[in-house]
Amino acid sequence: MMTFCFTGIRSFPKLWKSNPYLGPSPGHSYTSLFVKDCFGIRNQQKWFSLKTASPQNTKAMNLLIMRARSGRKGEEGRNKQVPSESHLFAAGAAMKRSQMNPQSKDHPLPPVKNNIIQLPTKPLNSEEWDKLKDDFKGKASFENWIISQMAHYNSSVDVAKSLLAWVAAKNNGIVGYNLLVKYLYLCVFHKQTSEVFDVYEIMKARYKILESGANTLLIRGLIHSDRWKEALLLLEDIKKVMTPSKKNYNDCIQGALIHQDVNIAWNLYQELLSHDIPMMETLQAFFDFGKDIKDDQYSNKLLNILLYLRNSQLYPGESFAHSIKTWFESVPEEQWRGKFTTIQKSGQCLGCGKNIESIHLSPEEYEFLKGKVMKDVIDGGDQYRKTTPQELKRFQNFVKYCPPFDIVIDGLNVAKMFPKARESQVLLHVVSQLAKQNLRVLVLGRKHMLTSSARWRKDEMKEVQKQASCFFADNISEDDPFLLYATLHSGNHCKFITKDLMRDHKACLADAKTQRLFFKWQQGHQLAIINKLPGSKLIFQHILSYDTVVQTTGDSWHIPYDEDLVERYSYEVPTKWLCLQRKT
Repeated sequence: MMTFCFTGIRSFPKLWKSNPYLGPSPGHSYTSLFVKDCFGIRNQQKWFSLKTASPQNTKAMNLLIMRARSGRKGEEGRNKQVPSESHLFAAGAAMKRSQMNPQSKDHPLPPVKNNIIQLPTKPLNSEEWDKLKDDFKGKASFENWIISQMAHYNSSVDVAKSLLAWVAAKNNGIVGYNLLVKYLYLCVFHKQTSEVFDVYEIMKARYKILESGANTLLIRGLIHSDRWKEALLLLEDIKKVMTPSKKNYNDCIQGALIHQDVNIAWNLYQELLSHDIPMMETLQAFFDFGKDIKDDQYSNKLLNILLYLRNSQLYPGESFAHSIKTWFESVPEEQWRGKFTTIQKSGQCLGCGKNIESIHLSPEEYEFLKGKVMKDVIDGGDQYRKTTPQELKRFQNFVKYCPPFDIVIDGLNVAKMFPKARESQVLLHVVSQLAKQNLRVLVLGRKHMLTSSARWRKDEMKEVQKQASCFFADNISEDDPFLLYATLHSGNHCKFITKDLMRDHKACLADAKTQRLFFKWQQGHQLAIINKLPGSKLIFQHILSYDTVVQTTGDSWHIPYDEDLVERYSYEVPTKWLCLQRKT
C-alpha cells in the first residue's frame, strides 16, 4: 500500500392526419409470388406480396407531408397532451414518453439504512475519534470509510484534518495514500489553497511521479493561485504516462485565462482539439474572457469555436448561450442584438423571421449517405448475426423489381403499438389509412405473422397484403437493415415508420460526418405514430423541416442550445435557439 510520512506538515487540526379507411383500397390489385430459394439452400420458401400500383403519387405524398407539418386545429385541440412543437427527436421527448408509459417508469430503490455512525460536523480530538471507531460496525476499514463519506458529502476541511492528525499520531506520522488524496479533494473543493500547497509539497517530496488522480486534483487546486504555472508542469507529467483528460485541459486553460495568458490558453485548446472534444465549460471561458478584449484575431477564434460546434453538431448549454449573446453584444461598432426564441414548424425563426437551413439532404449528400449506409450497415455491418447473406440478397432482388415506395413500415413494431389490441388489426388499420391516399407502402414483417393465431388473424393479414407490398423475413432476422435498404433505395422522398431510433446502426457508420448526415436524414424521414387509442384516426408527430445546427449568414447567427431544466438524450435535439442579428 502507498503511504506518506506525515511529518513537517504545517497545519492539520410534430402532426400528420389521414382519414380512416378499413377496407382495401379501390382499384388496387395484388400479386402473390411464391418464391423458392434460388441461392442453393433447400427447403426454404418465402412469401412476398407485391401490390401493383400506379406511377409514384408525388401529389399525395406532398399533401401527406404538408399535413404532417401543419396539422388541424380541431385535432390539436383533441390531443392537448402532445405539444404542437413536439417531434420525435425534440429534447425531453424521450423523458415524456417514459413518463407516459407506466411500464417503463423507474421504481426507486429502497433507501439504504445507515445504521453505522453519523459523520462528525466539527473537529474531533483523539479520544473522540477512538470512540467513533469503536462504535463503527462496518466491515470496511474505518479510516477509509469515514474519509470517503466526508469526500462524498463535502465535509469541512477542519474535520478531515482532525481525522488525519489522529491517524498520523497512531501510525508514527504515516498516513495512507487514499486518505491523503481524499483530504486533497476536500481542500480543492473548499478552495483551501494553502492546504493544497502543503499536500503538494508532501507528494513532491515522497514521489517523483504522481498518479493521474492526484495530478488532476492538484491542477485544479493550483490554477487560482500565483503558482498556477505549476499546473502546466503537472499536465506534462500526465502526458508521460497517458493522454490528459479534457478536464485537465479545461483547468489549465481556465488558469491561463484567469492569469491573462491568452497564448497559452489557445495553444492548450488546439492541443486538446487534436485528440478530444472540449468541455462546454472550456469554450464558454473563452467567450467570457473575450468580453474584455478588443482584438480581431481573438474574435475570429471565437467565431471558429461556433463553426466547430456546427461541424460537430454540438449544442451549448443555457449559461454558455448567454455568454455568447453577451460577447456578441459587447463587440464595439458591430451592433449585434440577440434574443432567445424558438423556430416554427415551417422553419422560420420567431425572433427575426428568417428561414433556418433545411433538414433535407442535397442530392450529393443523399447519394454519399446511401453509399455509406449500404457499405457500412447493410453489406459490412453486423446484421448477419441475425440475417443470412442469402436472405438479404433475396430482399435486394425483391426491392430491385419493385417501383419506389413512398412509405416503408416496420410491421412488427407498428403492430405492437397497442399491447391490448390484436396485432394484425392494428397493422391493417395503419396500412389501410395510408393506402387510401394512394401511397406505395411496403410492410416488413416476420414469417410468424402469417401463421393464424389469436394475435395474427389470417384474413386481416391477407387484407394487409392486398393494400401494400410485403416482405416477411425469417423469424430470427433483424428488420432494421431491410427497412433502411428499402427506404434509401426508394429515393429521398420515401419515409419510414418505426419506433426504433436506429442508434446501433448509426454507430456502425465509420466516421462522425456520416453519422451526422444519417441523423439529419433520419430526422427528416422517420415518422412516429402518436395515436392513443387503437382504431382512431392516424396521427403522426410532425417531421422537422429545418436542421437543428449552429448556422450563420454573416449578418446573423442562429444557435440551438440546451435548456438547464430539460434532460436531452444524445439522439435528441434542442428546441430553444439564440437568434443574433447585426444591424446594417
